[in-house]
Amino acid sequence: MGSKIIAILLALGLLGAAVSGAMAQAAPTAPADTAAVKATAPAPVAAPAPPPPAQSSPSKPNDRIYYGGTVSLGFGSTTSIGIYPMLGYKLTPKLSAGVKVGYEYLSYDGGESTHNYGGSVFGNYRIGRSLYAHAEYQSINYEVFSGLGESDREWVPFMLVGGGFYKPISPRTSLYAEVLFDVLQDERSPYDDWEPIVSFGVGVGF
Repeated sequence: MGSKIIAILLALGLLGAAVSGAMAQAAPTAPADTAAVKATAPAPVAAPAPPPPAQSSPSKPNDRIYYGGTVSLGFGSTTSIGIYPMLGYKLTPKLSAGVKVGYEYLSYDGGESTHNYGGSVFGNYRIGRSLYAHAEYQSINYEVFSGLGESDREWVPFMLVGGGFYKPISPRTSLYAEVLFDVLQDERSPYDDWEPIVSFGVGVGF
């Protein structure tokens, strides 16, 4: 009886070992190189950042400076011929300001003539491709004649407003013409009311 029980136990042990071996062979195994592939796969590379937008370089101070001069002509009760060198500075692409000095020859209806001088400050504002508005405060030292044939010199102020037209003739040189009116109308002014003052000039960097 004891030998039979021992034989049954040995058979059950052999059967269990066989079943365990069969189950181990049936279980799926991962490919041997899966871990290696994951380990050696390159990390994703970030796209390069776009370059910063190009910035326009600020204009040089010399690019804002312009210069030239005008020749003024006035006709009416007084004939005048004036030469006014000018120097200007562009505050913005449209707005500029500057100074003028000048000399003027005047001939009056009574036959007197004189030589005068002075200066002014002005401002220009571009209102179109070739047009600009102009305002100018001017002071001229005139020789004033009295009825007795005597004369004296006095400073006479003007407030000139109007506009101009310019025409480029080279990359930096332009011809321009202005028509101005004196709105101050000082009693010592040699001009009639609303008498136009026409001038022609050349500007570099205008």
